[in-house]
Amino acid sequence: MSQVVTGDAVELDVKIAQLPVRAVGALIDIVVMFTGYVLGVLLWSFTLFQFDKALSTAILIIFTVLVQVGYPVICETTTRGRSLGKMAMGLRVVCDDGSPERFRQALFRALASVVEIWMLAGSPAVICSLISPRGKRIGDLFAGTVVISERGPRMAPPPVMPPALAWWASSLQLSGLRPEQAEVARQFLSRAPQLDPRVRDQLAYRLAGEVLARISPPPPPGTPPQFMLAAVLAERHRRELARRRPSPGPLAPTVGAAPPAAPTSGNGAAAAPAAASPNGQGFAPPD
Repeated sequence: MSQVVTGDAVELDVKIAQLPVRAVGALIDIVVMFTGYVLGVLLWSFTLFQFDKALSTAILIIFTVLVQVGYPVICETTTRGRSLGKMAMGLRVVCDDGSPERFRQALFRALASVVEIWMLAGSPAVICSLISPRGKRIGDLFAGTVVISERGPRMAPPPVMPPALAWWASSLQLSGLRPEQAEVARQFLSRAPQLDPRVRDQLAYRLAGEVLARISPPPPPGTPPQFMLAAVLAERHRRELARRRPSPGPLAPTVGAAPPAAPTSGNGAAAAPAAASPNGQGFAPPD
């Protein structure tokens, strides 16, 4: 996995395509291009008897350029970064910031491939991909692109915001929360129903304490740690989506309105309050 930073300063986790998978996708594209080229040459051979030699040669050169350059440019531009081989292998070309590939970048990659793949049998592309930490070939370096895999493990959906904590989550300062901490908390919440209750409670208090040390203000007294983690992750996800696709924010709460009551457990009874530390910056483990 690797991280890309969008133009809105949002960090996205992407799976960089591995060289063997890219090689298979490139081989599929080469087979498609070779097949099309052979058919084109067969049609071109009929022009030898209809046009003069110079015009027939010009037609062959133009057709060769269209196959080697036009095919990847047209495919990747119209499909937003995918050729037939990439579709088959679940790959896509994106910009370094995670945005879709543009025509100019597809053209740079195609022109570079004429030298590094067709003229030099792909040796520079393989060597550069092995050296680059993000698996880039020379064309990717010139174009500012990277090939990612779209067939990575499906991530669990973000936690649902507890309604009683929405007002608190909207005021959070989340700049100190590290991505790896948020990922650990997300994985815990997705697996919490499968854990032993005692182990689950211990992990919940420990993770809540670590997260609480990175955010402010502290949650309302008596907030169960799992509810607090869900509210933090749901709010973090909402803000990331808002940065990528700006939308009107939620209405401000009515001035003077009392904060909602603490969340309840699944059976409707009030959840047991989490013991807060004296400074209000952490959770104490259960007895």
